[in-house]
Amino acid sequence: MMHNIAGKRLGRNTAHRRALRMNFTVSLIQHERVVTTLPKAKALRSHVEKMITIGKTRTLANIRRAAGLLQDKDAVKKLFDVLGPRYSNRAGGYTRIMRLGDFRIGDGGSKAIIEFVDNNVLERKLSASAEAAVDAPTEKPADGKPSKAKSSKGKKSASAGN
Repeated sequence: MMHNIAGKRLGRNTAHRRALRMNFTVSLIQHERVVTTLPKAKALRSHVEKMITIGKTRTLANIRRAAGLLQDKDAVKKLFDVLGPRYSNRAGGYTRIMRLGDFRIGDGGSKAIIEFVDNNVLERKLSASAEAAVDAPTEKPADGKPSKAKSSKGKKSASAGN
């Protein structure tokens, strides 16, 4: 029995679990949204929220602490420059977990999304796809006549011989 032991083991040893936690935290800080299994998302939530709390006050000690835990300079920079100021007025609850309702094909694990509460990941993706649709060239030329594309399919070239 596991008395007075916090956290889930997730079927991994200690070193693997620590690496998983670090990698997922870095991915969530960089992308602000990660699709994973529900138990991993629940186990990750407390560690990510502690990192955001560290990122709210920019001191040398906190920067070194975050750098030691995350092992990624870009993630530490984003933590203190973007995420810390974004949640400076929020007392807690920086992440949300949404169940996707479907299951992984291989093992039947329930999938979930863990993301930051005040993020704009979907808005950026939608605006990027809308800009790409506007910038995409049209198929018809300006005169309205269909273009005559030359195709060698089904035609013999003049130099092919008789």
